[in-house]
Amino acid sequence: MDDRYIMENLLLTTKGVCDLYLHGAIESGTANVHQAFNSALNDSLCMQDNIYQKMSSRGWYQSEQAQQQQLQKVKQKFAAQR
Repeated sequence: MDDRYIMENLLLTTKGVCDLYLHGAIESGTANVHQAFNSALNDSLCMQDNIYQKMSSRGWYQSEQAQQQQLQKVKQKFAAQR
């Protein structure tokens, strides 16, 4: 197992945890429970960002910027649906 594999698994696990905490916050029945899930979600999002930044700095997580033309097409599509 190499470092990249470990980091990918950490990132995927952290993303899954964020999803669970998000649903916990949405479905919580009391303010205290909502705050607990919301706090855990924020902590997990920070952790996910840190993992992503480390992977990106090593070239292990590459992303492409969308072309302006593609962005305009999407904006027009959703503006027409309103």
